[in-house]
Amino acid sequence: MLFADFPVLVRGGGDIGTGVVMRLHRAGFPVVVSELDPPLTVRRQVAVSTAVTEGTTKVEDLEAVRAELEQATALARRGTIPVVVGESLPDLEVSAVVDARLIKRNIDTTIDDAPLVVGLGPGFTVGENCHAVVETMRGHTLGRVYWEGSALADTGQPGVVRGRGGERVLRAPARGLVHWSTEIGELVAEGEVLGHIVSPQGRFPVISPFTGLVRGQIAERALVAEGYKIGDVDPRTDLDEVHLVSDKALSVGGGVLEALLVHLGRLQGVPQE
Repeated sequence: MLFADFPVLVRGGGDIGTGVVMRLHRAGFPVVVSELDPPLTVRRQVAVSTAVTEGTTKVEDLEAVRAELEQATALARRGTIPVVVGESLPDLEVSAVVDARLIKRNIDTTIDDAPLVVGLGPGFTVGENCHAVVETMRGHTLGRVYWEGSALADTGQPGVVRGRGGERVLRAPARGLVHWSTEIGELVAEGEVLGHIVSPQGRFPVISPFTGLVRGQIAERALVAEGYKIGDVDPRTDLDEVHLVSDKALSVGGGVLEALLVHLGRLQGVPQE
């Protein structure tokens, strides 16, 4: 690998984190991913976090495996994406940490976690809890790297895709276990019942807000709180896109790659414009 001596830890293997992993892996960086067990990923078809529950998964040309911590670095240097499980920062010697959990606030990442710490989106401020921030909000600044300040504030609303914004997101109508009657990649009609939240109080239907493609669903039988994001429906109905890492994820991943290369250039004394 071109940057075999510069291992990177990506915290969060969801769809955006996977875009970061893909950019770094293809550029020659060994990458280790840390995830929760079970993951709370919605776009599971394009997320390396799926390796936690399935043991292995493939996203385009990425091969990810659930791994023990002591195996992780060696696997990463051989070109496999190891996914280790844990809520806290893994005890690994890495050259960079990327917080790709998209929690919209910082809960435990510090600027001392690695020689280079990159935060994605809201919750990170350069010089306080990271060295660089990459913008995650759709628009003209998506994927830009900030070496000072913070990303744009969280609006609480997803970006608009073909005229559909917040209504694209499926949220739990009650607290309980998720049971789906549809699958990722299925074309659904407006008003169709996609599944239910099952709780002691009853069964609460999850309704498709418009005609479109089921692009994401949280894992079956996940326990979720009322209002939690559990899936999304997309007005774009190209079935092939379900299996492709998104434009947004690749844009954010490109920003992280830029941050790493700028950092390496600085270490080597390359003049910065």
